[in-house]
Amino acid sequence: MATNHLVLSGTITRSRSFKSPAGIAHSVIMLEHKSQCYEAEMLRNVYCQMQVIFSGERFESVTEQLKSGVDIEVQGFIALQQSRNGQNRLVLHAENVELKT
Repeated sequence: MATNHLVLSGTITRSRSFKSPAGIAHSVIMLEHKSQCYEAEMLRNVYCQMQVIFSGERFESVTEQLKSGVDIEVQGFIALQQSRNGQNRLVLHAENVELKT
């Protein structure tokens, strides 16, 4: 069986919430991650931004707290998403979230 599990922490830079036509609540944020990691015995600055999607009732209690400037740690799986302009990107689908601030 293949493994698809990612844990990423960072600061929310954008957020929006909406309901799908089926009535499912979704929150979409942009998570900005900055850290330092060792690679080949050298310290490297790491930076990335990743879109994170929170879907369903289980996240409705934290939706109001998922605002710009909030630090969080998210666990979930990544999937390929195609934007309206046809560009592909990896998106993190949250399975668990922990507020850090």
